[in-house]
Amino acid sequence: MNTSSPIDGGVMAAVLTPLNDDLSPNHAAWLAHGQNLIAQGCTGLAVLGTTSEANSFSVAERLAMLDALGESDIDAGLSVPGVGCCAIPDTVELCRKSLEIGAAGVLMLPPFYYKPATDDGLFAAYSEIIQRVGDAKLKILLYHIPQNTGVPITLPLIEKLVTAYPDTVIGIKDSAGDFSNMKAMVENFPDFNVFSGSDAYLLDILRIGGAGSITACNNISARESAAVLANWESDDAESCQAALSAIRLATQKFPLVEALKEAMARQTGDAAWRTLRPPLQPLDAQTAETFWAALGAAGFSAAA
Repeated sequence: MNTSSPIDGGVMAAVLTPLNDDLSPNHAAWLAHGQNLIAQGCTGLAVLGTTSEANSFSVAERLAMLDALGESDIDAGLSVPGVGCCAIPDTVELCRKSLEIGAAGVLMLPPFYYKPATDDGLFAAYSEIIQRVGDAKLKILLYHIPQNTGVPITLPLIEKLVTAYPDTVIGIKDSAGDFSNMKAMVENFPDFNVFSGSDAYLLDILRIGGAGSITACNNISARESAAVLANWESDDAESCQAALSAIRLATQKFPLVEALKEAMARQTGDAAWRTLRPPLQPLDAQTAETFWAALGAAGFSAAA
């Protein structure tokens, strides 16, 4: 596995976005969180995705965040911004900004409003974006999360895209939770970087030649994921994965973004982490206590 770039393989966090009281993104806190995730072992930062609440942000807000990232001390080459929008011009603009700051690649949802969407229609949308961006440096990870989008990225669609754009469409994040689908992608598309969107499958995906993981839980379990990545070929692999899976299983019983922000608030002592952009809402007090107890029982360390 070539790990010269985060899009080639490794463990990335789907990075949470801390918000100010007025619900605007807190750039300073966001960048500090990103630096901390890298220090804990993340090989890349998937920013502006589902966990980031990005679809609740305007394009202007997302562009401003990418500018802040590009001007920061974080190596933008470790970032993979989410860029997929319903409107092609919005996606193109976010792609261009990602290229401008030197991002490793982009994570691209399909246009998700009009359903049902055919493979031909989705191919046409992706093709139009690639041609409008018109830059050979563009590297796209497709984003398969049909439980949110209602628009799956099928194997036939992947085949069409990698055949037409082999140097541009280079991988996928599969967040559907179906390991058999990930395995089919690994087996059918050589040199296509398949990332699991579930921590539970990190060891499994590495063992079959997949790329690694891009997950929400890496906001609080980066060390555990890094341990799996470092030891997946060793005798310690199963125990490393068990520690990671325990945190994932405890977390997935609760609303994911809300729970992770609650964990960050408790871990850092900063209540501002509980701020979410509606329609998301903070966990109520009883649910928050139940969640925190479940994390503790799963072996989660509150040390930041």
